Amino acid sequence: MTVAAPAKTEYEAVIGLETHCQLSTETKIFCSSSTEFGADPNTHVDPVCLGLPGTLPVLNQKVLEYAVKAGLALNCQIAPYSKFDRKQYFYPDLPKNYQISQYDLPIAEHGWLEIEIVDKQGNATRKRIGITRLHMEEDAGKLVHAGADRLAGSAYSLVDYNRAGVPLVEIVSEPDIRTGQEAAEYAKELRRIVRYLGISDGNMQEGSLRCDVNVSVRPVGQKAFGTKVEIKNMNSFNAIQRAIEYEIERQIEAIETGEPIVQETRLWEEGSQRTISMRSKEGSSDYRYFPEPDLTPIVVSEEQRESWREELPELPAQKRHRYETELGLSAYDAQVLTDERAVAEYFEATVTAGGDVKQAANWIMGDIAAWLKNEKQSIENLALKPAELAELVGLIVNGTISGKIAKDILPELLTEGGSPKALVDRKGLVQISDQGAIKAMIEEVLAAHPAELEQYRAGKTKLKGFFVGQLMKKSGGRVDPKLTNQLLEELLNG
Repeated sequence: MTVAAPAKTEYEAVIGLETHCQLSTETKIFCSSSTEFGADPNTHVDPVCLGLPGTLPVLNQKVLEYAVKAGLALNCQIAPYSKFDRKQYFYPDLPKNYQISQYDLPIAEHGWLEIEIVDKQGNATRKRIGITRLHMEEDAGKLVHAGADRLAGSAYSLVDYNRAGVPLVEIVSEPDIRTGQEAAEYAKELRRIVRYLGISDGNMQEGSLRCDVNVSVRPVGQKAFGTKVEIKNMNSFNAIQRAIEYEIERQIEAIETGEPIVQETRLWEEGSQRTISMRSKEGSSDYRYFPEPDLTPIVVSEEQRESWREELPELPAQKRHRYETELGLSAYDAQVLTDERAVAEYFEATVTAGGDVKQAANWIMGDIAAWLKNEKQSIENLALKPAELAELVGLIVNGTISGKIAKDILPELLTEGGSPKALVDRKGLVQISDQGAIKAMIEEVLAAHPAELEQYRAGKTKLKGFFVGQLMKKSGGRVDPKLTNQLLEELLNG
């Protein structure tokens, strides 16, 4: 009798992210030192952020405004009453040896954001990821490990306190994420939102956006969570996705081989593409929180909250939905155009100026984006203004110029700006749309290449491209492509 093999256990991951976002205020959260990135070590410091005796913190009003706006943009409930707490923890790069944060009464709770994953076919899958809380806190400084020590890895450490006291919001997601791709999209959407709000530059390479990931696995259908592992040291969205995918596989293999999974903090090693153990994970009891005695509680009135809400821009997800439903763009196009607020605003200004929606989208996502990337320029500084792009698109749509001519004159327009129509007139580039003139040119090209014509009529139809090229060369690319193709087909087969 044949015994059926036991069914293979299917697993799913349960993932949550803790994201620290540095706020783009000019000064630190509790003192007047500058937050500018890249200054010489220990030049942006003062007695408060150095924790000198007798100093008192004072909350930066802009930090509160930015935190509330972030909470509103993430559909959170804004606390009318919240407070700061001391987090007792040894920070070698935070001179006070405690961090001012928020514990049980954060500024914002119970929100969500929407992620959108577009597949290769252009189909979009949307999912809401819950936001547990958003709270304000101060950043620690930076340790630089230097020298060579065969056993310890470095001979000494240097400390830079410039970052100590820089304002952060920490955003904690619900454990609603199931894959590395979803986690990366969640982090990308968070960055889009804070950039749209203008409250952070979101630059991961400068540490303005830092994500810690909590990952556990469990058999599909099981409600209880598995043992949670935290992963740190991921400095890109790709690294977030790869670290999670690696950790999921590691945990599944451990379960199936009987190896215990311990609650710990692990580091992502980019070079070896793996996670490695760093330390056992602390719990909230290890931090011995208590209310910060040097700061008063925070009260946000309904009037103040609604005043800040009115200042919010249209957010990325709202734009994506509008571009798809009102403008008829694909999910892919909508996602690309809304990734940066400045690009979305340039696109919308082009459409408002009369530019064809799809043509404007294609030029911005294609030739213009490629030029900006190659020249390391931003769209805000582009010499070609939205109204001028709308004019260029209009010349193509109404048949005044071909797409090829538009591509030829685009570099000059991108660097010099000005009226595309005036440039076309000045260079004599108006498209030839006269049927008789085009037909005469085709007959001249065919007469000049009898051998190729004979080969074409003998069945070598790919030579049609050769004749098109000759016509473009003869006309300087000015012939109407659609009409030319139609007439060429007739004469070739005549």
